Amino acid sequence: MIDIHHHLIYGVDDGSPDLETSLMMAREAAQEGVTRIVCTPHSSEQFDYPLPIIEERLAELRGLLKGTIDLSLACDFHMTAENVRDATAHPLRYSIDGKGYLLIEFDNMVVAPAMDEALFSLQSAGYTLIVTHPERYPVVQYRTEYLADWMRSGCLVQVTAASLYGRFGRAAEAFSNELLERNWIHFVASDAHDSHRRPPHLKQCYEYVRDRAGEETAHRLFVVNPQAAVEGTPLPPQPEPIGLRERVPLKFNAKRHREEDSEDRPGFWKRLFGK
Repeated sequence: MIDIHHHLIYGVDDGSPDLETSLMMAREAAQEGVTRIVCTPHSSEQFDYPLPIIEERLAELRGLLKGTIDLSLACDFHMTAENVRDATAHPLRYSIDGKGYLLIEFDNMVVAPAMDEALFSLQSAGYTLIVTHPERYPVVQYRTEYLADWMRSGCLVQVTAASLYGRFGRAAEAFSNELLERNWIHFVASDAHDSHRRPPHLKQCYEYVRDRAGEETAHRLFVVNPQAAVEGTPLPPQPEPIGLRERVPLKFNAKRHREEDSEDRPGFWKRLFGK
């Protein structure tokens, strides 16, 4: 398997805090059957993308992990105006190994009116856009047509592995599973941030997808498509996304599932005192 979304570079964002954690995460991923990790530090309003430091720590990790797992470099690229300007001025800079595939992240709560123009600008600069974890954005959960529009414009979709079996709540679980049923997913990745809260686990999800959608689908989402992204080559022929061209609305009900998530969430005093 190849994990195309993984915060392995230590000390640059909210992912791995130190070298020891990074080595632990990489070795755990290797034990899960991952042969390559695409390291994706954030570039956002909260986190800079300090490329010299990132490249230095990537080289350090490659040396220490040689023979254990291979590493690539990309970015968890937030769709801010400054980022889009820089990415179009420096074509392919933020993409996976500089070969074109770019992981893009949106604001949780709002999609800017100029977003379609920003996506077109990036595509015109040569990027193949991968929308990361749309199942976890409240704004997309309530307006799933956003995702359909992005896909119709040529964007690909990456879902977080743990979403499919409920680690990010019932809304993300229901949404991601309907995307799986409709062939609206191109990649499944860990979005690992550490070894405990957000671990680099893919094996359980590979087996989950295999059992629900078949071995061919699991192999495509975890191996074949990620390999193409790393190599910078076009994806092989994909199954037709059900209902996308016909504009058939998803059955997913954001209000109901988010209410269920709220019911499952402990109240303030219970969270504070553990009672």
